[in-house]
Amino acid sequence: MVAPRVLVVDDEPGVAAEVGMRLVGHGFEVAAVASSAREAIDLAEQTRPHLVLMDVVLGGDMDGIEAAEVIRRRRSIPVIFTVADTDEATLRRVREVQPFGYVAKTFTELELRAHTDVALRGGAGTRPVSEFEERFFDVSIDLLCCLDFSGYFERLNPAWERALGFTRAELMSKPFIEFVHPDDRERTLKQNRAVRTGGEAHVFENRYLCKDGSYRWLLWNAAPDAEHHVIYSVARDVTEKKRADEERDQLVRELQIALAEVQSLREILPICSYCKKIRDDEDYWHSVDAYLARHTSTRFSHSICPTCYDVEVAPRLHAMEERLRRPL
Repeated sequence: MVAPRVLVVDDEPGVAAEVGMRLVGHGFEVAAVASSAREAIDLAEQTRPHLVLMDVVLGGDMDGIEAAEVIRRRRSIPVIFTVADTDEATLRRVREVQPFGYVAKTFTELELRAHTDVALRGGAGTRPVSEFEERFFDVSIDLLCCLDFSGYFERLNPAWERALGFTRAELMSKPFIEFVHPDDRERTLKQNRAVRTGGEAHVFENRYLCKDGSYRWLLWNAAPDAEHHVIYSVARDVTEKKRADEERDQLVRELQIALAEVQSLREILPICSYCKKIRDDEDYWHSVDAYLARHTSTRFSHSICPTCYDVEVAPRLHAMEERLRRPL
């Protein structure tokens, strides 16, 4: 049987080491130890533990409750909190995150074992669905993402790396708008504001920067989760479709121009029966190629057809050869 893997989060190294020893003694494996909320979030992504044992009070700009909410939203990993005191305000915040339990920092081994067993049993009950969702997220050919209302990506699936060439860590390290084509940023921010205020994005298109400096067209559908300040989005790479559409539109334009030129030549043209020049509306006579060049976008490259070669050119060449053979 595989030992359950636990991520231990505590900003006191001595406490974290003691908790880790207790867990190992109970048959658990310590997946990693984090000393801050942001480190805990990163390690949860990297190590995929079965359980997180989280200190509520952590140094830095984010506490354990906020970190647990992010981890739960991204990975649905069970969390047990350790609290130094059990004041009602703290417990109320803890309960809002829906943890699988919380224990005082002075917990006994029996308390720790009871809570971890409950958490893992509860996690096991939901794990098939969670694993299915994780698998769907990871193998999707579409670009799936969770965008925080602050403008940073919270989560991205591997399809982003295949499409743009950046790693997910690189994409999550900057505001999303920095990856949008400069010409598309104003309308992208406008669409983002609309979604954050309760709207939805349907078939919205913009261009995203690739690591090689090129841009790819993405087609978006997105909806907000106001409670968690997140936008859930699905994007599809439509670059090749856009290119094919542009080529088709260019071909249609060229055909329309050609059709207009043909239609302009369908009128009766006065042409000389002898020299074959064409008379224009101002009563001037032009050669056929000059007339067409003036009234259409057609251009000519002159050559000699086989009939004219036999009738006109060949006899002249033969005559010249005969003259050259005559003695001086």
